[in-house]
Amino acid sequence: MLSLSNLAVARGGVTVLRGLTLTVAPGEALILRGPNGSGKTTLLRTLAGLQPPAEGTCDLPADSVAYAAHADGLKSTLTVSENLSFWSRIYGGPAIDPALRALDLTPLTRRRAGELSAGQKRRLGLARLLVTGRPVWLLDEPTVSLDVASVAMFADAVRGHLATGGLAVIATHVDLGLPEARVLDLGPYRARVIQSTGFDEAFT
Repeated sequence: MLSLSNLAVARGGVTVLRGLTLTVAPGEALILRGPNGSGKTTLLRTLAGLQPPAEGTCDLPADSVAYAAHADGLKSTLTVSENLSFWSRIYGGPAIDPALRALDLTPLTRRRAGELSAGQKRRLGLARLLVTGRPVWLLDEPTVSLDVASVAMFADAVRGHLATGGLAVIATHVDLGLPEARVLDLGPYRARVIQSTGFDEAFT
């Protein structure tokens, strides 16, 4: 379970979100909504343990998390199967064949990652999640470069993950076709920034 209590997160020393208190249980997905710059990535990085909270607590064991950011995390000279095998060994995760099938990568197993299209690279990057064996998926705009069919495949992969007791927190502007997911609008949690004027500064 992911549990946040009065969480605040900061970017560049400036608090961007404050007062987040919520839980995400096994089998649940939470969709983060908000305009660019609203703090979605900063929140995910905090949940992933890549930076400390500015305030409050985040109860989530670090070894339970698989984090997929904007980069696909691929070795361009390795083949599709070699890339997935590498990540499976790193995490001690399951065999790669189910991940290959889930993201329609089986026909590409012998192709080097550097030779893939942008969409194929994205699918391979997302397939890494399935070989980590981690119960918590934190995803930052996971459907970039994906066509409609690939978005549907990804949604099915998320649904399969939830069915086995996993949970997912996903920042996206796209409708993933997951009506069962909860949606969290980050707007009400954005921290107010008071800008000083030259006149104000002169009297502080």
